[in-house]
Amino acid sequence: MSELKINRQGQFSSLETVDGEIATLNLGPTHPATHGIFQNILKVDGERIISAEPTVGYIHRAFEKLAEHRSFQQVTPITDRLNYCSSPINNMGWHMTVEKLIGAEMPKRVDYMRVIVMELSRIADHLVCNSVIGVDTGALTGFTYVFQEREKIYDIFEEICGARLTTNVGRIGGFDRDFSPAVFAKIKKFLKDFPKVFGEFTDLLERNRIFMDRVIGAGPISAERALNYGFTGPNLRAAGVDYDVRVMNPYSSYQDFDFQIPIGKDGDTYDRFRVRQEEIHESLKIIHQALNNLPEGNYHGDVPSFYIPPKEEVYRSMEALIYHFKITMGETPVPAGEIYHAVEGGNGELGYYLVSDGGRTPYRLHFRRPCFIYYQAYPEMIQGSVLSDAILTLSSMNVIAGELDA
Repeated sequence: MSELKINRQGQFSSLETVDGEIATLNLGPTHPATHGIFQNILKVDGERIISAEPTVGYIHRAFEKLAEHRSFQQVTPITDRLNYCSSPINNMGWHMTVEKLIGAEMPKRVDYMRVIVMELSRIADHLVCNSVIGVDTGALTGFTYVFQEREKIYDIFEEICGARLTTNVGRIGGFDRDFSPAVFAKIKKFLKDFPKVFGEFTDLLERNRIFMDRVIGAGPISAERALNYGFTGPNLRAAGVDYDVRVMNPYSSYQDFDFQIPIGKDGDTYDRFRVRQEEIHESLKIIHQALNNLPEGNYHGDVPSFYIPPKEEVYRSMEALIYHFKITMGETPVPAGEIYHAVEGGNGELGYYLVSDGGRTPYRLHFRRPCFIYYQAYPEMIQGSVLSDAILTLSSMNVIAGELDA
């Protein structure tokens, strides 16, 4: 059989005859089946994968270095570009990290508002992942159907902050403004209409014999191996480990909410699909509870160094004018220290390790990106499988290139 020789830039360099049936296949970096810009160099025997070598860094944008030259509030748009399928969770995680360092306490209303936004983001993230799994088995209908629902979530985000995909929502110290009546109306309408649509999506795939034959047994990983690799999020829970940051290390008042942690057993593509499906149901429960029990009070904490005062106060108060100037110009110092704070992102534990030297910008900032950690297991998970299973496994792991190459 002939082997395509591929250089590190992903280009075909020569065609040579080799002994046996082993061939080298370049999957990516720009290929519709990879759903992003990353490469896997596969050794295949016919359709059977013998080994895989992943390559990352194709869209590396040096986020952590950029953060050293931005004020703390200006880091928020950088976090948008990590897992851009659920940007608000990234935003809130960063805000809570800085608040933890400066010792700021948020009102319950802020916590609950954040929970609503983060759980809507989780639903949007899981809808993308699970519908793409369907696409990779040949079922396009579910993808186009639930994307309409994702757009309705983005309508809510747009009503809150004016943005849809990369949201830059809220700020250190809470929100820029309270939820308007239009926001509450859109959320309530979504909660009313979405379950029927989601139920139809579930019926379309979850017990579909063709879908089940394709995904059951594809890309399995045991709980032990998942833990050894440092898995978190749905990928770990699909392997049978009930670890969820919202429960193990509660933040933003998640301890107030009643919800379950769905877990799988075999850690294969079907379990990862099912776990995300169940998590969508749990997110809906959480949003209902947050809306029904939303506390009264301020939509921002008592952090004048980070919360821009209302414009009318800036016009008539010297102190408000000073705060407005310092915040806008990024001249708000943060106490020296180091802190780690994690949130349960759409695809796992998203952590921020922040080191401050007492200046106006982070001295060092490291993003704990779950994608970068669990993607290392991909070669092991697809070894011995067929090529079509490798595509499904990659989709079910929910590898987001922007987070992978931060």
